[in-house]
Amino acid sequence: MGPEPVRDPRAEPRGGGGDQEQPDARDETRAQRDDRNLAELLQELRVAGLGVQVLFGFLLSLPFTSRFARLGPGQRDLYLASLVLSATATALLLGPVAYHRLVFRRRQKERLVRAASAMAILGLGVVGLAVSSAVLLVTSYVATGLPAALITAFVVIMFGGLWFAFPIARRRERDDADAPEK
Repeated sequence: MGPEPVRDPRAEPRGGGGDQEQPDARDETRAQRDDRNLAELLQELRVAGLGVQVLFGFLLSLPFTSRFARLGPGQRDLYLASLVLSATATALLLGPVAYHRLVFRRRQKERLVRAASAMAILGLGVVGLAVSSAVLLVTSYVATGLPAALITAFVVIMFGGLWFAFPIARRRERDDADAPEK
């Protein structure tokens, strides 16, 4: 007989019907849940990590181009900020892989999943800042002033909205729907 399955209290059926999501009643052990969560997280990190590595590679090659010398002092500072943000995002998004390798078979999967999730969330925030600063760098080179500021503001709002505000709002809606009525 195996370990007792872990039931997520949020997965229990809710009353009301309508267009609510179907419950996610998985009969899985804690170890199975941790395995699934880790696999899903590592898959997400593969996608995000590849994108930030491409940006980082581009930024690393930029000073070796002939036009880099034409950048003004503010643009060079912005370049350095973009480079450091990209390096930081790379570290955060690859951190869970290193963590996994170092604690492999040490019975620390639940800790690993929690730490990796925190690193992934921070990493995504830093990726958003890195991309936004790179967009500001390019737009300030191509079109100065208001167009550069508006384009960059749009990118920042898009990342913040799609990556953080929208999911947090949806999570709160779900939490409110799951809360017992008073």
